[in-house]
Amino acid sequence: MEFRPEADIMIESSPLNARRAIIWIGRLVLGGIFVYAGFSKLLLPNTHLWPIFVLRFSVSMNISRFAEQVESYKMISPVASQVVAHTLPFVEIVLGLLLLIGWRLRIWATAMTAIMVGFLAVVTRAYLLHMDINCGCFGTPEKLTGMTVVRDGAFTALALVMTIFAFQEAREPHPWSAPEKA
Repeated sequence: MEFRPEADIMIESSPLNARRAIIWIGRLVLGGIFVYAGFSKLLLPNTHLWPIFVLRFSVSMNISRFAEQVESYKMISPVASQVVAHTLPFVEIVLGLLLLIGWRLRIWATAMTAIMVGFLAVVTRAYLLHMDINCGCFGTPEKLTGMTVVRDGAFTALALVMTIFAFQEAREPHPWSAPEKA
């Protein structure tokens, strides 16, 4: 049997490696969580999806309830809490979808990491101050506990690693599109 070095190159240039797997896992997990978090802030707990005026009333009630949760952190004014409550669910949905799609991944992964660092800082501050408040992470009431901080820390670490790996992968040509060596 003849030894051919080309065969070894093909094995080494597999399109799936640990970095790409972590990027995929990060995109699916964080993108899915952000889409769910955005929708849950708008629609949960919502038992009336029809008629449309009931849905509108329900969404506005959910946003005002979310604004109260944002205000309970005591970091921004009530007006700023209203702005955050009216924009954050939509930002989460759009950012989650962009991560799932994978278009301009480095930009959106960086934005995701920045938002997750912000969330982690706010949740950690509230936990260390022993605030007895709801997290506001999802639409349903959830007490802020140590597990909330650990969960946000894990998601922040995943976002950071995914972002770093996305930038590293962008520096190297993809094995399937790399020019053949002569």
